[in-house]
Amino acid sequence: MGRSNRATNNQTPGEIWADVPEAARGSSPYFSSGMALGDGVSYPRSEDSRSDKPKHDILTLGIAAAAIILFVAIGGAVLPDAIAALLGRGAPPEPLLVQALLLNIALIMLGWRRYRDLQAEIGERRRAEAAARTLADIDELTGCLNRRSMTQATEDLHRRVSARGMALAYCMIDLDNFKQINDMHGHAMGDATLIEFARRIRSELPRDARLARLGGDEFAFVTPYDPAQSERIDDLVLRIFQAMSLPFDTGGMSLDATISIGVASDHDDAGERLQGAISDTLMMRSDIAMYHAKKHGKNRYFWFEPTMENELRFRNELETGIRLGLERREFVPYYEQQVDIDTGDLVGFEMLARWQSPQLGIVSPEIFIPIAEEMGLIGELSGQLMNRAFVDALEWDDALTLSINISPLQLRDPWFAQKLLKMLVQHGFPPSRLEIEITESCLHENIQLVNSMIVSLRNQGVRVSLDDFGTGYSSLTQLRTLPFDRLKIDRSFISELRRSEPDSKIVNAIVSLGRGLQMPITVEGIEDEAILEALRKMGKLKGQGYFYGKPETAQQVRERLNLLGLLGSRAQNKDSSNGGGSVAADDATQPASISIKSRAG
Repeated sequence: MGRSNRATNNQTPGEIWADVPEAARGSSPYFSSGMALGDGVSYPRSEDSRSDKPKHDILTLGIAAAAIILFVAIGGAVLPDAIAALLGRGAPPEPLLVQALLLNIALIMLGWRRYRDLQAEIGERRRAEAAARTLADIDELTGCLNRRSMTQATEDLHRRVSARGMALAYCMIDLDNFKQINDMHGHAMGDATLIEFARRIRSELPRDARLARLGGDEFAFVTPYDPAQSERIDDLVLRIFQAMSLPFDTGGMSLDATISIGVASDHDDAGERLQGAISDTLMMRSDIAMYHAKKHGKNRYFWFEPTMENELRFRNELETGIRLGLERREFVPYYEQQVDIDTGDLVGFEMLARWQSPQLGIVSPEIFIPIAEEMGLIGELSGQLMNRAFVDALEWDDALTLSINISPLQLRDPWFAQKLLKMLVQHGFPPSRLEIEITESCLHENIQLVNSMIVSLRNQGVRVSLDDFGTGYSSLTQLRTLPFDRLKIDRSFISELRRSEPDSKIVNAIVSLGRGLQMPITVEGIEDEAILEALRKMGKLKGQGYFYGKPETAQQVRERLNLLGLLGSRAQNKDSSNGGGSVAADDATQPASISIKSRAG
């Protein structure tokens, strides 16, 4: 469809109304038959405005009609005598009748003027009501439909296209990272961007499409199409992406922005037309598809698929479960052994989060941690886990360390270091036994804040390691200036040691770098003897992985340490108060392939 067939109006509601001639408002297809919007959408007029005219008109016309009847009756008696008197052929009329005639003339003039004024008042009221309906149904900033009127517009268009055997596509459009535009350049710039954004979308839409601003930076349009040619919608969406690829030149500034789009059809995969509340269903499905596009990197579009709804439903269940799980304390720490690769001594544990869900069983942190971060609950969740881990670790030998992963979102809290130190004081846990692990991504969000927190924690004796080294964007300058105590090599490099010479060189280079910076190295992902032997040749390292055993519960760790003679005095005193005796460990808690030496030899 050519550009000349596309709507390009970008006026505000006031301008839309002002530009329509008053005479045309009764004849235009957009303003007749109860239509209140210039977008071709009809809405019923108010019952009050319909009843005002008959009620007031009948009263006024009744008064005028009565005055005219009296004028005719009295005038019939007075005027002949008056004319005869003027011609000198008879006596003048009775003065009382003349006065009554003049009074009737005054009443007729007064009634007519009142009728004219009343008609003008009713017309003004109707225009004001129409303008109010327009403002209620159109977004004031962009001139698009709003969420309320879009629902009716979708239903109306669906009835018309269904009668013609056509399908209906509902597209949800969201401006990516719009909040940054408002935060960095102000709301005036944000409004100007939205106006231009709406204009570009409107310029690409067919004439019979309906465009709405649903709220904020979220827009939607609905358009008919041939169900046998759904690729027409793909072409339309791609043209919209192309239109948005140009910079937004507003207020003397040039801004680049991307969009995410979700598309839903009123026909399912089998070609059957959807039934029920079409507008609500299409809006929900296109919103799910748009969310899917954002989840997969933004600046793209997806058609709705039923699996997306199942995924979103599962996510909602997870969100509800996470909130309940925090209340019921279902999140528990598991511990993975950390071993001196050279001597085989157990030197500490890394705390790993697990969710013991009554419905889902043991849930991996890869599933619930990202969701908890998006929900803003990662601080509360991490706090619960650390409190339990400090209590558990106090029963271990004083030489064993505890490593805890810290979310990048937690490091955005300027009070994080103080909160962590407060927990250590509350539990009486020695800071020298704690090592926190932060990822490289933390260094690029607010490096000054991160640096100050690292310094505060190290000043109190807490050690800080750089986790997943080699997978992010750390520079040598950052490694030299930031006061890290340890580097931790990501498992992706370690897993290939058994068969890949290039990866062996990469690990060797990282180990050499650590030695040059006088930073000890921790290696994760040790899963077999071949990897262990390759690492032993690289010098003194600390390692962890399934080769030493899978992550264990607090009780399993306690049983392991009891066998190794590595329980602390607090745990031994607790055992004595409970009647003494050693705690037997079942075979499942034993190391998978090698034995771990106790510190007693």
